[in-house]
Order: sequence, then C-alpha cells, then structure tokens
Amino acid sequence: MTDSSPRVLVTGSAGFIGFHTSSKLLQQGATVMGVDNFSNYYDVALKEARNDILSNHANFSVERVSIEDMDAFGEAWRAFKPDVVIHLAAQAGVRYSIDAPASYIGANVIGTFNLLELARHNPVKHLLVASTSSVYGANTDMPFGEMQRTATPLSLYAATKGATELMAHSYSHLFKTPMTFFRFFTVYGPWGRPDMALFKFTKAILAGEPIDVYNNGNMVRDFTYIDDLAESIVRLTRAVPGDTPVEGDSLSPVAPFRIVNIGAGTPTPLMDYIGAAEKALGKQAIKNFLPMQQGDVPATAASAELLERLTGYKPHTAPSEGVPKFIEWYLDHYRN
Repeated sequence: MTDSSPRVLVTGSAGFIGFHTSSKLLQQGATVMGVDNFSNYYDVALKEARNDILSNHANFSVERVSIEDMDAFGEAWRAFKPDVVIHLAAQAGVRYSIDAPASYIGANVIGTFNLLELARHNPVKHLLVASTSSVYGANTDMPFGEMQRTATPLSLYAATKGATELMAHSYSHLFKTPMTFFRFFTVYGPWGRPDMALFKFTKAILAGEPIDVYNNGNMVRDFTYIDDLAESIVRLTRAVPGDTPVEGDSLSPVAPFRIVNIGAGTPTPLMDYIGAAEKALGKQAIKNFLPMQQGDVPATAASAELLERLTGYKPHTAPSEGVPKFIEWYLDHYRN
C-alpha cells in the first residue's frame, strides 16, 4: 500500500456487484470504504457473509447507512474523503418494480440525487455509476450501442436508471464532475442474488422442482460473468472522461460525462444457459414454459467496442465456463 493508492467509496458494497468490485479494488491496493444499509430485499445473511470477507482486508471499512439518509451518508463521505466513488447501491430487479415501485424512487432516484449533491460539494476525481441494459427498453436494433435513444423503458426500474443518467449529465455539465455511467448486461456468478435466474434455476433443479421459463424459452441474453464485470469497472476508474474522445465515444460534447456498456457482445439463448446449469448439476430441469413477463424484453446484446477501446479489456467468460463456477460456489456455500 502506498500513499498514491486511491481512496475509493463503494456504495452497495455488501451487494453482489459491490462485493466483487470492492474485492478487486482491495487486491489492487486501494483503500475502500463501503456504504450499505443491508436492506432485507433478500437474505441479509448473504450480505453479511460477503461483508465479513471484505472486512478481513486491513484497508476496508464499512458504514452501515442508507444513501437516502443524506446526513449520515454525507458524514461518512466527508470523513473518508474519497478520490473515486463507485455507486452500485440500488433497488434492483425488473419484476419487483411492478410490485414495489416506491422503493425504486427512493433508492435509485433520491439516493442517486444525494450522491450527486455530495459530489458537487465534495469533489472527486471520478464518479462512476451503475446503470442497466434495461434502459434500451423497446429498442430492437442490436447490438445495443451507447448512442442509441433510451426513451422507451419497459419497467419502472429501467425508467429510474435512465432518469439518473439524465440527472447526472446535468450535474456533470454544471459542476464539471467527471462521470462514467456503465450499463450492465445480465450479470451472474458466485455470491449472486437469490432473485437472479441462475440462483433460482439451481435451487429448483436440486430440489426437483420446476423452473419458470418465460416467453416459452425464446429469450436471448448477453450474459456477463461477475469477474469480467468487476475487472471492467476497476479499469474504467482510470478512464476519466476528459476533453479528448476516442473512436465511437459517447463522451458528452458539453460535460466530462460518458456512458459505457459492460457486456461481452456474445448473446446466448436462454435454453443454452439452462443447459449449462443442467450439465454442471448432472440433472435435468423440469421446465414450466410461460408467456413473456411484464416489463421484460426478449433479447439483449451489447456493443463492447467502447469499453475495449477505453480499457483494453472486454468480458470474455462464456456461460459454459461461468455457470459451473456459480454452481460450485452455490453447492459449497449452501451445503456447508
């Protein structure tokens, strides 16, 4: 550890993506402060287990506060004095946004507004914020590129993420805060959330229970393995938006603001993804074929060209490799 190592604040550090991103930052010598309210949206014990692993690092600390609590969040921020902030805290999930919309306005919109205000009054070298491929909504021109219109969201979850992109651009323009928004594409892997498809599939297949397969299985996703995602995020911390765009850049003409897809650009049919789980488990799934769910889209595919130009890296782990790694973790974690 050196004095030049960055001080990085990670919101949502006990979450799936926040945990892996924080781990990678710590491995590379950063000092990390996590901010997480350990919400009960899913099993808090899983969050505590992730946090316990992070807490084994001497350079990690955690503040158990909500980003919606401006006073507590602001006090933690000012005390830590971060160089870089990676904002991963959010209310996730497309389907849950239909049942509990208020939680998305609170965590995603109000929480992100608080973050922007803190960055305005306590400047940082780079503010990075999680968005989602869901903002592409009804777009059918694939692969999705960062410059496509995102004015047709199909869920409130997607709408809140799109709204924060617009809010942040205005702050970046007004206060010259360097910002990068990254759009995730169907992330999966060890320590994943219980509401994610692969987690549900694995649990049900092991129990001999049916799995729900929407749109009769006619779904395609640009599945992104968690290690690839965390590596991409950490590399993007060093790609600070400035005045000089790269080829095909989404850099704003009026702000140090950029949007970057994080996806492999290699879409996989849902049935192949399920097949990888069946192979790794050595057991066939009982499939309950259903129509498309509200708010969902039949296909996603990322253009990863900008990410690769900025970082020299793009996700590369295929589901045939990543799915068995998740299942190995699942069996170890839940059978011990």
